Amino acid sequence: MDIFAYRIMPVIQIEDAADAQPLGEALMAGGLPVAEVTFRTDAAAESIAIMNDIEGFTVGAGTVITPSQVELAIEAGAKFLVSPGLRTDVVREAQLAGRPIIPGAVTPGEIMSAQALGIDTVKFFPAKVFGGPAAISTLAAAFTTMKFIPTGGIDGSTMPDYLKLSCVPAVAGSWVALPHLIAAKDFAAVTAACREALSQVAALA
Repeated sequence: MDIFAYRIMPVIQIEDAADAQPLGEALMAGGLPVAEVTFRTDAAAESIAIMNDIEGFTVGAGTVITPSQVELAIEAGAKFLVSPGLRTDVVREAQLAGRPIIPGAVTPGEIMSAQALGIDTVKFFPAKVFGGPAAISTLAAAFTTMKFIPTGGIDGSTMPDYLKLSCVPAVAGSWVALPHLIAAKDFAAVTAACREALSQVAALA
């Protein structure tokens, strides 16, 4: 599937792998059958493996910062990889394995380095800190073929400003599956948040 088809990429941090199955099902029920599971916890690899077994769900790995994490993520079943920054060895490891990778790039130099590696879509992180929609729009004027996935400081109130940019196929963020909702096992609230976010996307069409 096109991982950006829904224009929202849920970024989720799972502390307990037992939450992976109900969380994946909650995202699907809310209309978002895709997620980036961050490698910020010890439960990440197991959670990815569990979500990979959910029929119709596409799971990727986020916060991938070393080649060994690329290997671990792929072994767990990650269909795509996301990194907060740009490391050549990490990108190459993913490419050799045939997995799409979205590295982070926020400066002209980083974007040019990404292009040299054959990358056409980068993560713009942290988006709010590095200038938000105005910064992306300015960079896109120089790098007309690059796509940007803004992440960091984005929620329902700021999402439309990013999605109005033609160079932004999707935004990524945790507001549709907030850590405290996952910890409380309030998966119904996650489903509701997904539906609300998708209704905002539809209103932009």
